Amino acid sequence: MKKTALITGASSGIGREFAKLHASKKGNLVIVARRKEKLLELKEELESKYDIDVYVIEKDLAKEEAPQEIYDELKKNKIEIDYLINNAGFGGRGKFYERKIEQDLAMINLNIIALTKLTRLFLSDFVKKNSGKILNVSSTAAKVPGGPLQAVYYATKAFVSSFSYGISEELYDKNITVTALHPGATKSEFGKTSGMDKTNLFDKSVSPSKVAKDGYEAMLNGKLEITSGLTFSQKILIKLTPMIPKKTMLKQVRIMQEIK
Repeated sequence: MKKTALITGASSGIGREFAKLHASKKGNLVIVARRKEKLLELKEELESKYDIDVYVIEKDLAKEEAPQEIYDELKKNKIEIDYLINNAGFGGRGKFYERKIEQDLAMINLNIIALTKLTRLFLSDFVKKNSGKILNVSSTAAKVPGGPLQAVYYATKAFVSSFSYGISEELYDKNITVTALHPGATKSEFGKTSGMDKTNLFDKSVSPSKVAKDGYEAMLNGKLEITSGLTFSQKILIKLTPMIPKKTMLKQVRIMQEIK
């Protein structure tokens, strides 16, 4: 029986690669993003290549009502979700006191509120049928004490990881798994829109297909978490983070995120 995956932020980057991966497994899709034309292009590509159904929802998840509207639309059309992939999110570079507060509040709405609402809505259905998988796209940002020059973004991803771990253990007696994906610097629109593509941190970014493959396979295997897209030196730094004084680590993060 075909599994249906709901993927947010599916119009580009890691989200688009998730959709291609799931389609290659002959799974049906519900793809969500703001850019309908990109979603329709992806739908045409995947339906013509694979014997699957792709349902498109144009939605701005930063809007408070969006998660409930998505859930209600799928219920109305009798589309049952087996995998929930919360991929949508964005960042923004700059000193918190200089950035527009509206930008950071929109980031919180998308990265935290929408993800939490969607998880709550679909997890209820998963519990009723005692089946389902959730993949929350966090970031290696969640592995360090904080993110000077991306303070709100780092904080949102710390929430995503902590939230994922917590609900995962709540489901210990259910046939449901929750996986947190921690990508490093990835070649996607995120780097350009956040301004991070001009920093040392993005000097050695990896392909979104590699990150999506790691995350998707970890979800299928029911892993609690997976880190993807780090260089050898970055892996060492992440492992040493608990032993490095916070002020030292924060300074290092700031330097990596300064414009070259």
